[in-house]
Amino acid sequence: MEIIEREVGSHSYNDMEWPIVRRVIHATADFDFAGKNKIIFHKDAIMSGISALKNGCSIITDVNGVIGGLNKQNPKDFGNNIICNISDSGLAERAKQENKTRAQMSMRVTSLEMDGGITVVGNAPTALLEIIEMIREGVTKPALVIGIPVGFVSAAESKEELQTINVPFITNIGRKGGSSCAASVVNALYKLLRES
Repeated sequence: MEIIEREVGSHSYNDMEWPIVRRVIHATADFDFAGKNKIIFHKDAIMSGISALKNGCSIITDVNGVIGGLNKQNPKDFGNNIICNISDSGLAERAKQENKTRAQMSMRVTSLEMDGGITVVGNAPTALLEIIEMIREGVTKPALVIGIPVGFVSAAESKEELQTINVPFITNIGRKGGSSCAASVVNALYKLLRES
């Protein structure tokens, strides 16, 4: 962390945002995330996320890779249930029947747990787009959407779309992202919660 502080120097993030950005840089060794507006925070994102975690919300994620990057003690201490349905038997068949991807369907089937919870997308842009659609439909309203999918197809576009909804979000600009980025945001929120 000291190396990151030294190499980045001055930046445009506030005192609540910077620990999250720094954690993403720590997880990726990618200093591009320190650039102005590379990581974008809805004005209520951090406080809404911390409050939801403190109140024992569910954490819904698109891939098991995000779960692998989480500090396991935090969800235990605050009673947060972590949900990832991507590998569930029957999900692929149901997705096929409804003409959706498995990632989309894995979000759709967790609408109840997602309501007031935190959604964390690090891999599948289609999962993020599905969450946005569900919010617009009024099916669910998460306390926070962390949308940092990686890739060349729809990753950047899904993040742009996320910024148009009226729900707290944390996202980034461009194609970069991934499970380690998404997990690091959650870990940083837990650290802020413990320090609050």
